[in-house]
Amino acid sequence: MENPTRGLPAPPPLGTAALPPGTYAGQVVLVTGGGTGLGKAIATEFARLGADLVIAGRRIEQLEAAREELAATPGAGRVTAAVCDIRDPERVAGVFDAAEAAFDRLPDVLVNNAAANFPCPAEDLSPNAWRAVVDITLTGTWFMTREFGRRHLDAGSAGSIVNIGASYAWTGGPGFAHSAAAKAGVKNLVETLAVEWGPYGIQINGLAPGLFPHADMTEDIRGGLERAAPDAKDGRQPALRVGAPRELGWAATFLASPYARFVTGHTLVVDGANWQRRSIVNPEVVPVRDQLGRGPFSL
Repeated sequence: MENPTRGLPAPPPLGTAALPPGTYAGQVVLVTGGGTGLGKAIATEFARLGADLVIAGRRIEQLEAAREELAATPGAGRVTAAVCDIRDPERVAGVFDAAEAAFDRLPDVLVNNAAANFPCPAEDLSPNAWRAVVDITLTGTWFMTREFGRRHLDAGSAGSIVNIGASYAWTGGPGFAHSAAAKAGVKNLVETLAVEWGPYGIQINGLAPGLFPHADMTEDIRGGLERAAPDAKDGRQPALRVGAPRELGWAATFLASPYARFVTGHTLVVDGANWQRRSIVNPEVVPVRDQLGRGPFSL
């Protein structure tokens, strides 16, 4: 008898666009953390649809390599890179100035993708570790969002923001207290600003990715995945497969597009229903310290 469990079908092939060609022609899209990983995957899908791109990050070498790759994407508009630490509001303003200078218009779309994260038991988090994650993931996102909103409000122009979130903004994230708290704040910004700025034509949505393996994953995150499921990542997802980065890019291009203008204040989870998975009988509890291979805590 054929096995009836096949999981969700594979996505269309890499290079396929989810929206009509030229959807973003003449528009400027700014992606933080756009030089690597999922940020670059998102930027790629905007490029396929004709956008002029600004990719922002902290490392010029990664940004320049990504800029060349994105500029060669079929359908892409112009691409520029901007070095920025989003924790610094003056440097954030500088990125918007650079975008306007390069393309002679405000960015029409902002994708807040830049974040920081690493697994750690809550009791082991130092004040600096907490600040490092919260300042980038929440405060940096706010500085970028604030600058985008204020410039569009001043110009009287419409715009769209997509914040990259995480499903543990709803559920909590054992082992990631710093990131989960920050992502909960990011989700709340989506819900708050959608109401405040909707009357002025600014929409804001969130996008919470599931497991999308990619070459730029940090070693600690990759190591955690390998410890949890060295040969069975797909079997641990209700979809019976992990996500392809382009699927996240397609979701981002839709949320910011003219086809989603009445969608605002919403966070879309793109994870094959993994965050809603529950067992009929819960598995045995394994403390976070044990999962991370750490010994007993002591001051």
